[in-house]
Amino acid sequence: MIVSPVSRQLRVIDRQRSLAFYRDVLGFAAATSDDGSVQLTSGPAQLDLVLRGTDESGARDVVFIEVANIAAMHADLADRGAAPGPLARVNWIKMQMFDLRDPDGHVLWFGQSFAEPPIEAHTPPGTGQCRAIMPSFPVDDVATSVAHYRNALGFTVNYQQSDLAVLDRDSIRLLLTTRAGQGRSAASCCVYVRDADQLYQELRSNGARVGSPPASRPWGLRDFAVLDLDGNEIVFAQTFE
Repeated sequence: MIVSPVSRQLRVIDRQRSLAFYRDVLGFAAATSDDGSVQLTSGPAQLDLVLRGTDESGARDVVFIEVANIAAMHADLADRGAAPGPLARVNWIKMQMFDLRDPDGHVLWFGQSFAEPPIEAHTPPGTGQCRAIMPSFPVDDVATSVAHYRNALGFTVNYQQSDLAVLDRDSIRLLLTTRAGQGRSAASCCVYVRDADQLYQELRSNGARVGSPPASRPWGLRDFAVLDLDGNEIVFAQTFE
């Protein structure tokens, strides 16, 4: 019933209590590793339960989980003795949602999209005038930035001269230009990818300036952000609608 890829670590006070909740109430399958941590899986979702240290604060996490049938999930959890919040239509993200708290106070948001067709019809993909987009990023030194994009972000050089470079990776293309006369401005863009978690691990191991690990958003994207040497931001996003 869970359809979104979720990968989170949750710190708990009583591992057996939390295990019983996620296994018996939410229906996750459980496996215990040699170090005592518990891995929970349900479809593409994976949660790791680790004991909270005595010196750690009681911070609560928020986990978004997309499901195939929100009404059935809500009724099933109620039948199993959980206390799900009321179903609500959140119009600005086009989702029907409800919340549920686990024994440690972590908030689980369950949602299902009810997005309607766009008001204006779009040209079918592969037709029409517009074919691709090439964002332009301002940088202080083109050669230095090219090396960073090649080594840390996995791009190849399509064309390069002293004040600009065209870089490719897979089906996307970026333009780097010298920042002369542009102050300290920075640019940003969003790139849709096949597997955000896999790409995050790749870029992190290559020394890229990645931020927080991928997170599933209520609007149907699982994403993470990367900053280049000049503060330009690329958000890599995977759809799960």
